[in-house]
Amino acid sequence: MRKDYLAFFISLFLSRLADQILLFIVPLVVFQTTNSASWAGLAFFVESLPRFLAFPVCGALCDKFSPIKILHISQVYRALLCVLAVALYAIFGGIAWLVVLSALCGVLTTQGIMAREVLMPHIFQHYSYTKTLSYSQIADQTGLVLGPLVAALLLEISAWHWVVLWVAGLFLLADLSMRVWQRFSRITLEVFEQHQDIWLQPLRIAFGHIRDLAELKKIITLAVGVNLIVGVTLATSAAMVLGQYNAGKDDYAGLQAAGAVTTIVILFFLARVVLPLRILGGVGYSMIAAGAFISALSPNLAGYVLGFLLIVGFDKMFNVYMRSIRQRVIPPRDFGKTVGVITLLNNLSQPLAGLLVALLAAPLGTQQVILILAVLTTLLGAVALWWFARSGSSLATSVLEAEREAGN
Repeated sequence: MRKDYLAFFISLFLSRLADQILLFIVPLVVFQTTNSASWAGLAFFVESLPRFLAFPVCGALCDKFSPIKILHISQVYRALLCVLAVALYAIFGGIAWLVVLSALCGVLTTQGIMAREVLMPHIFQHYSYTKTLSYSQIADQTGLVLGPLVAALLLEISAWHWVVLWVAGLFLLADLSMRVWQRFSRITLEVFEQHQDIWLQPLRIAFGHIRDLAELKKIITLAVGVNLIVGVTLATSAAMVLGQYNAGKDDYAGLQAAGAVTTIVILFFLARVVLPLRILGGVGYSMIAAGAFISALSPNLAGYVLGFLLIVGFDKMFNVYMRSIRQRVIPPRDFGKTVGVITLLNNLSQPLAGLLVALLAAPLGTQQVILILAVLTTLLGAVALWWFARSGSSLATSVLEAEREAGN
């Protein structure tokens, strides 16, 4: 792998690792300090909500300004905020600074995610976009998995404010790696003239593309179905393993590790083997739905593990399909703002799934809730296929062209 590509992926890994450490320690430290699950849940809500809400604005900023500059700002300012939060804690005490820090860093994380999303189609011109996405998600997923493990280890040997300083160092290393990438790469990004407004006008443009492009309506519908299953799986996996099947904490930790390994294996496969986009989307969505039905109907832990692995593993395959399609059909000048709105719409079904679990698990049972959402996901998939057939030959032609480009 070329030096510039390697530096870019290392930066992505370090940034994700630092972000996951911060995301993990906030509810944990709040719970350890207050001994209240309610306060820990509120802290998680406060730190996570801004991440989703910031996507449209951050996407518009990436169209208006250089995504490389925005990525540097994202990483350096997160490091500075970590140092500032520790300084305020040293002066005034209290853990509120940690929660506020994570909320602000969450917005900057979204800014960094959107900047990389805009950058990637222009960086890896020696690879197909599908292969690029696979490699990038391997780096991202590795940081995602190691983050909680590293956080737990650091909290064992030091107080949370020292962990935050370690996080600041990781953000700085991520930015240093990006600068190494800039030194070796020679890409030139096309700059498009944009409206001064970064609020309403970008939203109008983004929703206009979603309205006019059948491909976008289709992948949003499919992504809502996928995220219903991912959301209900995240919300119920602990309850299913520890409660429904009476397994231990070690079994639950092993399940999470197996999910991570499965995901990385699938991503390595996608990086090495060229598959048509329709296969990526069809197989990914079908396996996720099948995993949901298996999880809902399984009488034992072994069956649930199979369903869980299908869901978390093929979620990344579907993600590669979805991102490949939208990269092909969204005009480059509006890519950031449109992807920002799409990402927000896609992810709204995850908290909805959690809310449905909260409302229905007690009267119906957890497995029944999973089954209901599995049926709903299957219906959404059928609607999307009908939409695809109804859109006519122009859509089929555009997807075939995207497949041919992906194989180059």
